[in-house]
Amino acid sequence: MEDTPMPFPRKSRKTQEPLTESALYEYAVGALARRMRTVAELRRLMRARVEPGEPGETKMAAVIARLQSQRYLDDRAFAADYARLRQENSRFGKRRVRQDLQIKGVESELISETLEAAYENVNEEALARQHLERKGIRQPTSDKESARVMRRLVHAGFSTSTIYKILKQWDIDEDALTALDNLEDPPTL
Repeated sequence: MEDTPMPFPRKSRKTQEPLTESALYEYAVGALARRMRTVAELRRLMRARVEPGEPGETKMAAVIARLQSQRYLDDRAFAADYARLRQENSRFGKRRVRQDLQIKGVESELISETLEAAYENVNEEALARQHLERKGIRQPTSDKESARVMRRLVHAGFSTSTIYKILKQWDIDEDALTALDNLEDPPTL
């Protein structure tokens, strides 16, 4: 049997040469021009563009220090803007924003400070109702719909006590509310 050639040959990934510090800086500025990033996100991007080990780490540290001194890279500003936008546009709860910031590599202490300030004067129940309205979710008419609403609100980062208040005001079946009441808030990352 002959080996038949594949109709589309696989492309080999050409190994890129490590970037110099100035080229790495230009690459980082381009990445920041596309969207805001945290130090951890930018470091992950740059790691693929430098040689492994101490020489690469030194280049990345120099580029990050330069970007921070020029105010192109600031985790505190990123966290504040991110929390504000997720609250205003997506109507997400505090827990969801915390998880998202942790995934993006923001330090825990900075996340706590940011969320404390961002959600200081926010009524979580009103924010949850705005989230439901934004998503076009109406008052549930069955236990199945109640469970769906509950899951959506948990995923959006609202506490079970807030979800319970909303469902109770909608006169949801007492058995469904009891099941929700027995749940604990999911742990944060």
